[in-house]
Amino acid sequence: MVSWIISRLVVLIFGTLYPAYYSYKAVKSKDIKEYVKWMMYWIIFALFTTAETFTDIFLCWFPFYYELKIAFVAWLLSPYTKGSSLLYRKFVHPTLSSKEKEIDDCLVQAKDRSYDALVHFGKRGLNVAATAAVMAASKGQGALSERLRSFSMQDLTTIRGDGAPAPSGPPPPGSGRASGKHGQPKMSRSASESASSSVCTCCSTCRTWKGTA
Repeated sequence: MVSWIISRLVVLIFGTLYPAYYSYKAVKSKDIKEYVKWMMYWIIFALFTTAETFTDIFLCWFPFYYELKIAFVAWLLSPYTKGSSLLYRKFVHPTLSSKEKEIDDCLVQAKDRSYDALVHFGKRGLNVAATAAVMAASKGQGALSERLRSFSMQDLTTIRGDGAPAPSGPPPPGSGRASGKHGQPKMSRSASESASSSVCTCCSTCRTWKGTA
C-alpha cells in the first residue's frame, strides 16, 4: 500500500506536473528544441499511462513493481539518459510512420460510424421523448376531463338537493285517508262528550224533579 501511494505521488509530481511546467516555458519562449523535446516526452508518457492501466491490474503482485515504475519515470525525465527521446526515436516514430495511413483510415471510419450512431440514437431518443410527451398529455387530459365531470355531477346533485321546488298538484291518495282517519275520532269524541254531559245533566235534573215530586 505504501509503495502504491509513493509511486502515484512520484508519477503525479515528477511525471505530470514537472513536465507540464517546462512545456509551458517551452511554449512561452518559443524554443523549438525544447518544444520538440517535451512533445516527444508527452507521447511516450501517454503510451506509458495507457500501459499502466493494464499492468496495475495484472502485474501489481510482481516484486518491486511500483519501484520499477518510479525508476522508469525518472529514466524518462533524466537529462542524462534522455529516455523519452530515445524511445521515441528508436521505436515510436518508425512504428507510427509505417502505420500512419492505416491509423488515419481507422480514425476516419470510427469518426463516421460514431457520427452515424450518434444521429441514430439521437433520433430514437427524440422519438421516445415525443411518444412519452404525447402519452403524458393524453393521460393528463383524460384525468382532467374525469375531474371536471365529477365536479359537474356533484354540483348538479347539490343544486337539486338545495333548491328542489315543492311538488304541486293534489296530494297523494294515502294522505287524505290518513288525515280523515285521524280527524274523525276527534269529532266523535267531542260529540259523545257533549252528549254525555247533556244526558248527565238531564238525569240529575230528572232526579231532582223526581225527588221533589
